[in-house]
Amino acid sequence: MSNIKSFFVTHIYNASLDQSGKKIDMLDLAENCSSIAEDDIAGQNWCEENNFPGYTSYASLNDLAWRFPIFEDLTKIINKHIENFVIDLQFDLSGKKLTLDSLWINILPPGGVHTSHLHPHSVISGTTYVKVPKESGAIKFEDPRLAMMMAAPPRKEDTRSELKSFVYLEPKVGDIILWESWLRHEVPMNLSNEERISISFNCSWG
Repeated sequence: MSNIKSFFVTHIYNASLDQSGKKIDMLDLAENCSSIAEDDIAGQNWCEENNFPGYTSYASLNDLAWRFPIFEDLTKIINKHIENFVIDLQFDLSGKKLTLDSLWINILPPGGVHTSHLHPHSVISGTTYVKVPKESGAIKFEDPRLAMMMAAPPRKEDTRSELKSFVYLEPKVGDIILWESWLRHEVPMNLSNEERISISFNCSWG
């Protein structure tokens, strides 16, 4: 009798943001994001110089939680979700903590994409979704073994989710998604007529 087991599992955490901590007014958060983007000339210049579609505060603002109370509240809630994910991942932190060391705004315009990438020098990364128009883009995760499957045949169309080479998650407003930072991911093209607003972040250990 055969004995097949699953090893080297990749966990992705998906929850509603308000399951932990104070509830965030997402309309207020969206307005804050748009206002910050409008005023952040350094961020706008960086996006233009690097051909980045839309706007990100990644390279210009690293103190959103200090500047705006709503981002301080958001950070506290994100940290509680990270604690839940750490329990699931069974990390031994050896008395140290995971620290949310970067948090930034993303505004993806119609037709914009965020190409495949990962987050080096971090342990857990994630995104929470502030404005998600219909057809504005899922988040696409790639099997980390894909580059080593050189001679493997394609999977069947109805392959179980844990065996797929790519997985697409369709977030809703107020969702939070967490993953280990080595997991490659991307945001496909925004096919809607509106901006998509999200807030991403990284955690380090130590």
